[in-house]
Amino acid sequence: MAVLAAGIGLVVNATGALSQLERDSVDARFSIRGPERPRGDVVIVGIDQRTLDPAPIGLPVRWPYPRRYDAAVIRELKADGAKVIAFDVEFDQPTDVVDDNALVESIGQAGNVVLAANAIGPHGTTDVLGGGGILGQLHATAGYTIFPADSDGVVRRMYYEHRALLSFPVAAVLRATGRLPPRRDLLSDASAWIDYPGARGTVPEVSFADVYHGRVPAAAVAGKIVVVGATLPSLQDTHATSVGRGVSGPEIEADAISTALAGFPLEQASGAITVLLILLTAAAPALINARLAAGRALLLSLAPGAILLVAAQLLFSGAQLIVAVVSPLLALALSAFGSLGVNYVEEAFSRQATRLAFARFVPAAVVDEVLASTGPGVRLGGVRRIATVMFSDLRGFTSFSETLDPAVVISILNRYLTAMSDAILEHGGTLVAYMGDGIMAVFGAPLEYADHADRALAAATQMLASLQDFNVWLGAEHGFPPLRMGIGLNSGPVMSGNVGSERRLEYTALGDTTNTAARLEGMTKGTPHQLFIAQSTYEMLTTPRDDLVYVDELEVRGRNATVRIWSTADPTGDLYAAPPGSASAR
Repeated sequence: MAVLAAGIGLVVNATGALSQLERDSVDARFSIRGPERPRGDVVIVGIDQRTLDPAPIGLPVRWPYPRRYDAAVIRELKADGAKVIAFDVEFDQPTDVVDDNALVESIGQAGNVVLAANAIGPHGTTDVLGGGGILGQLHATAGYTIFPADSDGVVRRMYYEHRALLSFPVAAVLRATGRLPPRRDLLSDASAWIDYPGARGTVPEVSFADVYHGRVPAAAVAGKIVVVGATLPSLQDTHATSVGRGVSGPEIEADAISTALAGFPLEQASGAITVLLILLTAAAPALINARLAAGRALLLSLAPGAILLVAAQLLFSGAQLIVAVVSPLLALALSAFGSLGVNYVEEAFSRQATRLAFARFVPAAVVDEVLASTGPGVRLGGVRRIATVMFSDLRGFTSFSETLDPAVVISILNRYLTAMSDAILEHGGTLVAYMGDGIMAVFGAPLEYADHADRALAAATQMLASLQDFNVWLGAEHGFPPLRMGIGLNSGPVMSGNVGSERRLEYTALGDTTNTAARLEGMTKGTPHQLFIAQSTYEMLTTPRDDLVYVDELEVRGRNATVRIWSTADPTGDLYAAPPGSASAR
């Protein structure tokens, strides 16, 4: 999943399939960073509502104004000490001769004017002021004012140059500083990110009308790059930007000029860094899911995404570095949820395999309940239970089987074990082990039953009855005499759970209760009884049994105290429990 997620992330990054989301993430970083103090060496002279008002507040003419008014503003700005006058108004078509001459004369006298060019001819030529060499004669410069808007119409970047013509902001910086800003971190289309200081209205602005009427203090424009243009929204020169909508063209130009003056501080992280981030974010969830449970793994798998987002914002705000986040986050999500899905599938298969294996030892309903109670893991830990342990053994089977073909022996043994196992499983017992023709079972573990003693006794009774049917079949099929069995039941505390190694596990029940049950089964040899029931089992019966008889109080090997023994009448009908104290009982 890590490799697949990384591959998809790399392909998405290389093809730019989610580039729009990446650009949106940059907008979000601007929003989180918040407004910054704009540069103090760039100011806007806006053709605003004040300019459109009638004289004496505004101008005594309607928009678009005769060019003599533009000429008057140029002269006023030059007189006030403007370092560069960047006119974001296109003068590519002739108008009134007197007005045109007044504009040309003011531009020549100023000697520091940058004019807007929206159309570019061969080798970077323009039609500004009629084209040709007139701009050079006037010591003026033309700059391309169109921005490379993205597919969503948002202006995020600026051209350095376009078709051999410097962009309007770069031309203004060249005019102000006498040198071109460094061409570092330019994108494939010779564009760079605009470092917007804030939303609309962040850059200082004075009214075109106030400049015309001489109402602006010289200090407001002295030594600064002055961008002149239409800032009133009704004049339809507004655009969507990384910091919001409705930002005027002149303000975008001013922000772009500030960005160029600062040397294009917003840098795009290299492709190698992006590839590394994709690989790391794809690998992290896979490693986490391989070692932790699903719930904790999912939470920890998402942590690298949060770290990436925080780091990307800190790098943007502090180091002015734009780090790709969408492709790495995609790789992270695919790896996290994919690995989680793989874990769930593997766990489902594992639990199903455990269910199938465990169902051979306990009823299916018990298996389901055990697996439901174990949580996400299927390995059962050790638990302490009060349970009844059963041991059974088939008497004389080993000696008579020596005369038979091994395949016949296995067939007979499987028939016997099937009948005994069915009796145990039907009463909710857990088959712990087969030991040749012997069986160990436990009732009340791993799941607790209040009537575990009753279940064990009922199973033992059914096993004795099934032995009769087995003996009938054995005599009819193979001509052998009936076989007897021994069963020992003892109740008490046991430690139940899985034992073994990582490669092989067995379920078992350990403790003195188990040892005593095994001893009781062996003690039935040489007696008329096939079933010995310990006093502890007798006392834990929840339903009285009329067929139980007291046998004797006997010593059990490995125990200091004696054990009171009970039994039932032999279901064959010819052997009964011996009365207390009789020789047969002993």
